[in-house]
Amino acid sequence: MKIETKAIHAGIQPDPATGAIMTPIFQTSTYVQQSPGRHKGFEYSRTQNPTRNVLEANLAALENARHAIAFGSGLAAMDAILKLLKPGDKILSTNDLYGGSYRQMRAIYQKFGIRSEFTSMADAHSIPNHISDDVKLIWIETPTNPLLNIIDIEAVCAAANGKDIITVVDNTFASPFLQNPLDLGADIVLHSATKYLNGHSDVVLGALMTNDDELAERLAFIQNASGAVPGPMDCFLTLRGIKTLHVRVQRACENAEKIAHHLRQKDKINRVFWPGFDDHPNHQIAKRQMRLFGAMISFDLTEDTIEAAKAIAERTHLFSLAESLGGVESLIGHPATMTHASIPREERLKAGLHDSLLRLSVGIEHVDDLIEDLDRALDA
Repeated sequence: MKIETKAIHAGIQPDPATGAIMTPIFQTSTYVQQSPGRHKGFEYSRTQNPTRNVLEANLAALENARHAIAFGSGLAAMDAILKLLKPGDKILSTNDLYGGSYRQMRAIYQKFGIRSEFTSMADAHSIPNHISDDVKLIWIETPTNPLLNIIDIEAVCAAANGKDIITVVDNTFASPFLQNPLDLGADIVLHSATKYLNGHSDVVLGALMTNDDELAERLAFIQNASGAVPGPMDCFLTLRGIKTLHVRVQRACENAEKIAHHLRQKDKINRVFWPGFDDHPNHQIAKRQMRLFGAMISFDLTEDTIEAAKAIAERTHLFSLAESLGGVESLIGHPATMTHASIPREERLKAGLHDSLLRLSVGIEHVDDLIEDLDRALDA
């Protein structure tokens, strides 16, 4: 079954009680039992909920996984993964990643004796040089946030193969429509389903997918023990959003391609970051592991100051100044003061994230209107 069909049908059946084509919202905390321990498969909604079960079946199908687990947010899903580790373990991660992921690794888990090393993974063949006996988790983002670097998933997973290392790919920027990391050797795929999966900026939700039965069991135990679950309404809204995942992402990618090439012609812009350019360092890898090049674009300015970036971000109208991404509406953000402010400035600069960098989440509006909006802000 193709992913366009999976998005609409996988894991979803008409309601047996009424024939309703949409999955009902089971807005309940508990379930009546026939006798103690004898029930219809549901006891308490922290542990299971019928609406959430349907969403998880749908999510698993999208990533070609046997298991999917839905969480209250993407960071709650990440937290469950890091709880697989123990003091003395080490995480190897890319140096260009979401600020919230960096914060969780450094500010939360480092105090529990779980260390993190951040390095460029653009050259996947250098990864074995960073793998020591204490590395138990490799954390990949590709495309990375916000510099749109591409990491060779297959090569990184091959470097961890045969070792006691879990490989995780945060697939939020690509979505399952563009990229399926489990097919390339990853152990776990993470999504902030808040973004492209839901696609309408009205839900906060996370998800993990895996084909490893033991990992799935451990993660589900952690989820239930920690209580990091989404509510049934959020699950329903995410299921509804997924039905148009393919048409939304395809349209946004088409818009992003035109905008990326247009921005390269602007005098005030120093560099444009988008993996679809022929001269992007890992363009060929992106072609191999992605179906399209994504709808995220970043650019920095010739005047490399926070003030210059803020001035442009404040002038756009159709590109709303806001955090997040992946919705039908276009967004503009300033990573240094917004999504990546938790990363120390010297580390941001070392990774190439300059003060003037702006990040675009390109939506599905008419591309001519979006280009006009950016031109107005840049030329003012």
